Amino acid sequence: MEAILLVGGKGTRLRPLTLSTPKPLLPMAGVPLLEHQLIRARDAGVRRIVFATSYRASMFAEAFGDGHRLGLEIIYVTEDEPLGTAGAIRNASSALTCEGDAPVLILNGDILSGHDIAAQITAHEKAAAAVTLHLTLVDDARRYGSVPTAPDGRVLAFVEKSANPPTNQVNAGCYVFRRSVIDEIPTGRPVSAEYETFPGLLAAGEPIIGHVEAAYWLDVGTPAAFVRGARDLALGAMPSSVVTTHEHGVLLLAGASVEPSAQVGGGTTVGARARVGAAAQVESSVLFDEAVVEPGAHVVRSVIGRGARVCTGAVLEDAVIGDGATVGAGNELIGGARVWPGIDLPATAVRFSADV
Repeated sequence: MEAILLVGGKGTRLRPLTLSTPKPLLPMAGVPLLEHQLIRARDAGVRRIVFATSYRASMFAEAFGDGHRLGLEIIYVTEDEPLGTAGAIRNASSALTCEGDAPVLILNGDILSGHDIAAQITAHEKAAAAVTLHLTLVDDARRYGSVPTAPDGRVLAFVEKSANPPTNQVNAGCYVFRRSVIDEIPTGRPVSAEYETFPGLLAAGEPIIGHVEAAYWLDVGTPAAFVRGARDLALGAMPSSVVTTHEHGVLLLAGASVEPSAQVGGGTTVGARARVGAAAQVESSVLFDEAVVEPGAHVVRSVIGRGARVCTGAVLEDAVIGDGATVGAGNELIGGARVWPGIDLPATAVRFSADV
């Protein structure tokens, strides 16, 4: 089976982490975020994947090559101008080899999901659907477009963000398309799947099926979501065959070191050759490779970029530190503060709650 993987976004909400690396390639629990989805797709029977790339497109080939390492065949198609979700699918379809009614799996590279892909494909084929959407359940659907379905699974409507959503079922961003439906998407212009393709199919009477599954699902679009996803992988709340969980909720990568008196936990990832000093406290955070948390520093729900340093006595809560940056002793960064790559904050007692 073939798939198309949408990885063209710039990940602006995750800056500064995405200034030099596309969001799907950011390290999460020891491997690129994208790798968790690739392995799940392979295990569901996918053997050939077309990457729909745009932002820093060459980095995907550098990371995954021809896919042999993962037991996949990977092809790359670059989108020169933004084409929207359906437009990107249509553009990438030029590299597909299947025809007619063959199912094509569509994945989003910034989603972390534990849902049963094989079951979604089976539901699609059983219903002879034009498109089958994975629908997840959320506590509050007002922030999403909700998708009500009939008892037999057929989608009844696509309801955009509403103060009174008709259901808590929302579009989770994983689709199975009939190949011939992809071929009908217009070319040469942006096309939105959510606003144009799906409503158009519904109006034409084409069968669209909602595969409802309340498995783990996370849109990794913000620093808080990134931290949560890494934490859940380290703790085993989001199962992934490429992650070995630690009994104390800490994932230590190759060459990482933590001083015995340091307190590290809550699903923290300590990257390769990263170091945590004596009496430091690190909770529910992500330390990229070669990051350093000096003795006595306090880091909670934060991301420390590659080679970045948090000096003695600094306090970070819900902060993002770019690659190679230094947070001097005595700084307190809270409430979403972000430090851009290469910036050195001198030792101070000033509290920052904005970008630096």
